[in-house]
Amino acid sequence: MKKMIVLGLTLAFAPALFAADEMRKLDFLLGDWKGEASIQMGPGKPQPALQTERVQSKLGGKALLVEGLGKRKLEDGTAGEVVHEALALLSWDEATKKYRFDAWTERAGYVEAWLEVADNKAVWGFDTPQGGKIRYTIALNEKGQWHEAGEFSRDGTSWLPFFEMTLTKVK
Repeated sequence: MKKMIVLGLTLAFAPALFAADEMRKLDFLLGDWKGEASIQMGPGKPQPALQTERVQSKLGGKALLVEGLGKRKLEDGTAGEVVHEALALLSWDEATKKYRFDAWTERAGYVEAWLEVADNKAVWGFDTPQGGKIRYTIALNEKGQWHEAGEFSRDGTSWLPFFEMTLTKVK
């Protein structure tokens, strides 16, 4: 009887343990990050920004809360007005065996994105309402910095870079 109870409890908690294991693959993002970003929207020069990202583990490791804030970088190097503010919740969906990536921005509202994770690397993206695709690739560079590149594609084959940021972990 004891063996049956132990087996039952093990089976009951296995999905939660598996989800925590999958979420641990994103631990390289945890912490407070600070640095610079550059975004290209249409013709002209890329616009520089001072960027921060805060990534926190929530619900006993079952979810990550990501808060991003970008402020225009002024000519004197200080921060100007907010140009980007985002909030995301990342989790593992045991039913689909995929990551969930739910994000909100002040300007665009809600986005349901896809997320693929490898060793110290994450690639995420979504389809745009106007047609086309956006994808971002996050990886730690040789200095241990968060490097992220954003690309746009009309057809899912040819990709144009429009965003880049490099952040240093500050906490």
